[in-house]
Amino acid sequence: MSLGKILYVDDDKLLTSTFSTLMKVEGFNDVVIYNNPLEALEYLKLESPDLIISDFLMPEMNGLEFLREAKKLYPEISMILLTAYADKENAIATINEIGVYKYIEKPWDNDDLIMNIKNGIERSHLLADLRDKIEKLEIAQNELKKYSQKLEELVEERTKELVVANDKLSGIINYCADGIIIIDKQGNIEQVNPACENLTGLSQDTLCTMTIQQIAYTDNPALNKAPKSEVQTSILGLAEEQAEFLLRDLYIRNSLSGEYIPAEINFASLSDGKRFVGVIRNFTAQKETERLRDDFIATLTHDLRTPLTASIKTLNFFLDGSLGEINEQQKVMLTTMMKSNEDLLGLVNALLEVYRFESGKLNLYKTVFDINSLLRQCYEELSPIAKSKNIALNIHSDFNEEMLIDADRAEIKRVIMNLCGNALNYTNKNGQIDVYMKLQNGDLIFSVADNGNGIPKEDIPNLFKRFSQGTSKKRSTGTGLGLYLSRQIIEAHGGKIWVESKVNKGSEFSFLLTNVAAVSRVV
Repeated sequence: MSLGKILYVDDDKLLTSTFSTLMKVEGFNDVVIYNNPLEALEYLKLESPDLIISDFLMPEMNGLEFLREAKKLYPEISMILLTAYADKENAIATINEIGVYKYIEKPWDNDDLIMNIKNGIERSHLLADLRDKIEKLEIAQNELKKYSQKLEELVEERTKELVVANDKLSGIINYCADGIIIIDKQGNIEQVNPACENLTGLSQDTLCTMTIQQIAYTDNPALNKAPKSEVQTSILGLAEEQAEFLLRDLYIRNSLSGEYIPAEINFASLSDGKRFVGVIRNFTAQKETERLRDDFIATLTHDLRTPLTASIKTLNFFLDGSLGEINEQQKVMLTTMMKSNEDLLGLVNALLEVYRFESGKLNLYKTVFDINSLLRQCYEELSPIAKSKNIALNIHSDFNEEMLIDADRAEIKRVIMNLCGNALNYTNKNGQIDVYMKLQNGDLIFSVADNGNGIPKEDIPNLFKRFSQGTSKKRSTGTGLGLYLSRQIIEAHGGKIWVESKVNKGSEFSFLLTNVAAVSRVV
C-alpha cells in the first residue's frame, strides 16, 4: 500500500541518497528524486506528487523560485523547504510569500522529518478532498438550475447530503486538536472551536466580543514587562497581498492560568474575501525541544574550549622555540594550524555568549571606569590594522579629561571593538573611519562612521540578527554573531543600537547608553 508519492529536489547527491534510504526504511516506496530543479519542473508538468520537498540553496534555481513555479502547477500540494540554520530568516520569508507548508532545518531530525512528511501528505489529501467536495457542490448548483421544476425533491435530496457533509465538517472542527478561529480584516473574532477555547481559557461567547490582538502577542511577557500585540497590523498588511499567510513566533494568553503559550497561526481567506480562518498550533513542545538543543550546544561548545586552548598553547611552544628549532616550512604550517584553532575557539566563545544572552544567564558586572581610557586602549589595539590598510582612524571625543561611567567595562569594550573592527573590514584601502563620543542630556552616544561601500536598505533590518553575514552583495567570513551580541549587550544596559547607511557613501553605527554617567569632568 502506497503512503503517497514524494518529490524531493536537492543538488546534494549525498543528501538525496540518504533521504531515499530513509524513505525506504519508513515504508515510502513511491519517491522521485531530482538533483536539478529545472528537470524536476519538467517532471511536474507530467506527474502530480502528494508532497514536494526542496532544498533552499541550489545553483540552477533556488528553492524559493522552484517552489513558486511548483505552486502555480499544483497550488494544493503541500511543500516542505529544507534550509540551513543561517538561512532561517529567508525560509520564513519564503513561507510567508508563497505559502510553503513547513520548513525544516538541516541537518534534519529523522523523526521530525517523517512526522512532517506524513502530515504534509495528509494535508494534500485533505485539500484534494475539499476541492472535490467543492466541485461536487458546484455541479449540484448547476443541476438545481436545470431542474427547477423538481426543486422541492432536489432540495430535499441535496439538503440531506449537505447535512451529512456539515456533520462531518463540524466533527472535524470540533474535535480538531489545533485551535480554529475565524476573524474579519479588522481582527474581530467571529467564531472559534473548542480547542481554541481550551487554548485561551475563554468561552466562544466571550471570545466573539474580543479582537485577536487581545489574545495573541508578538513578545513573551516572561521576557518583557509589557507584551506587544502587533498581530492585527500583520493581518491587515498580509491580507492585502495574499490569500494565505503564516504568522510565526506568537504567544497566546490563557486567561485561566495566566500562561503565554508559544504558537503560530496559519491564515487562509474565506470565499467572501472579508474574513479569514486561522489554524492555531501550540508550539510548547517544539519550544522545549529548542531549549534542550540550545543547552546541548552550550554544553558541547563549553567542553570544546579546553582541548582547543591546550592545542593553541602547545603550538605556541613550537613556534616560540621552547621545544627546539623548527624550519621555515614547519613554522608556516604550525602558524596556519594555530590560526585555525584560534578561529574555532573564537566561534566556540561566540556561541557560548549567544547562549548566555538568550538563556538569561548573562550577569553584567558594572563598575565605574573612564570611558576615555577605554577608547584609547581600543584605538591602540586597532591602529596597526588601520595602518596596514592605510586607513585613517580618527577619534573625536567631547571629553579631554576622564569621563567616568557606570557599566560593564569588558562588555562595552567588546561592542566598541566589534563596531570599529567591522568598519575596518568593510572600508577600502586609503579610506577613513571617524569615531565620535559625546554626552547628550545625561546619555552617552558612541558612533563609528566610515566611507566604505555602505549597506543596501533591504539588508539593514537583518544586520543585528543572529548569523547575519554582511549584505546580499558582500558576505563576511565571520560568524555573523558580532552585531547580534553587540545589540544584546547594549540592550542589557538599557540602551539602544542602530545604523544609518547609504550605498557607495558609507555607514555609521551608533549606540546610546542612558544615564550611565557616574562622575564626569567635561572640558
